[in-house]
Amino acid sequence: MDLIFVSGASSGIGSALNAHLSALHGVTVATFSRSDVDSDHHFGVDLADPASWDGVSRWMGSVADRVRPDSLGLFHCAATLDPIGFAGEVDAARYASNVVLNSASPQVLGDRFIALAKRLDLPAVLVQISSGASAKPYPGWSAYCAAKAAVDHWTRTVGQELEVRGEPITVISVAPGVVDTPMQDGIRDLDEADFPNVQRFRDLKSEGILRSPEVVARELWDLFRRPDLANGAVLDLRDQSQ
Repeated sequence: MDLIFVSGASSGIGSALNAHLSALHGVTVATFSRSDVDSDHHFGVDLADPASWDGVSRWMGSVADRVRPDSLGLFHCAATLDPIGFAGEVDAARYASNVVLNSASPQVLGDRFIALAKRLDLPAVLVQISSGASAKPYPGWSAYCAAKAAVDHWTRTVGQELEVRGEPITVISVAPGVVDTPMQDGIRDLDEADFPNVQRFRDLKSEGILRSPEVVARELWDLFRRPDLANGAVLDLRDQSQ
């Protein structure tokens, strides 16, 4: 039986993953997010608060000890674009919160998840949800772009570490493409002065190019189950589904 943790499960890709995985036989889903989620195992938490990370770690361990799974998984989906605007022109506290949530929490919780898998001596897969913004600068998204780049490189490095140790644990980072989520709704409402690329995202919606969260969730699960995953791989989900 697989025990799969999903962060950011109250909205967007995380919510779609929770719904998809909860319907599968042999899978137990445990979710954590700021808002409540319909889940047998849920932990309410604001990952922008570093003081909460120890609690998440203890909760993951307690769920695993109760469920006694054969394998572990984590889809780290929690992220924010707020505040959007040029560096030095936005609220400093919100900018710092963005950096902590998007850059630090995936690395710290990834570290705790790997430690849990090692403690239980279980095979495990960690999927960090990345973005094309990790490789392309978008003015107005400096913290978000930098965070996704950091998580991608964390994945590459940790993947090599796990190979050195010969651990049955795989970490990958996956850019899902532009997905039709509440985050995208907020992007399209932005002022061009704060986000000069806003028209591109409005066009993606009007032209029907945005990807469905439900389709993305199914593709992520199919990728998760592939036996040939390269440890430390940084992938574009659209390339894997073709």
